Amino acid sequence: MSELPPEVKLVAVSKFHPVEDILAAYNAGQRRFGENRPQEFAAKVAALPGDIEWHFIGHLQTNKLKLVLPYASLVESIDSLRLLEAVERWGSDRGKVTDVLLELHLGAEETKGGLTEREIEDILMSDSYPHVRFRGLMGMATNTDDVSVVEADFSRIEAFKKNLEERLALPDFSELSIGMSHDWPLAVRHGATIIRVGSAIFGPRSY
Repeated sequence: MSELPPEVKLVAVSKFHPVEDILAAYNAGQRRFGENRPQEFAAKVAALPGDIEWHFIGHLQTNKLKLVLPYASLVESIDSLRLLEAVERWGSDRGKVTDVLLELHLGAEETKGGLTEREIEDILMSDSYPHVRFRGLMGMATNTDDVSVVEADFSRIEAFKKNLEERLALPDFSELSIGMSHDWPLAVRHGATIIRVGSAIFGPRSY
């Protein structure tokens, strides 16, 4: 990944990979890792060096917040109002502010989670979330080999983020997490500040 622009953050997606593989990447200089299962996330946090910047990148159930929120530098996948409200309550109870990305429902698949543009706008214009810091947007493109479809998805979220920045005062809203192992160069061309790469770093998943 030496060709990655220096301003773009690389999240090594370590889900399903053993601690030994993550430690090898850590020893090679990688410090930012992403997990998507709360129990696996918590176990790896406990087993690995304390200076790792952990991103939670999967669907987070409200009854699993205690496994993730104390340790995550960034929750990339706030995909519902219910989850956002639960994160706010958790932070209010503990006096802690959680950094998050709002996940835009981007791809064509109905099974993908995420918020609508209107929901995201309403959230950002609300003052109901003092214990949540909105750092930007996340999106997952349609699962297809058609580059034009993926590019359209990335263009949509890029344009939406720019529109929000122009209309709203969002001093911390700087991140755009799009792109994975197979499409990250295209994501970078559409303004990605974070890319999530697994197989290109770790190889095939271990199950």
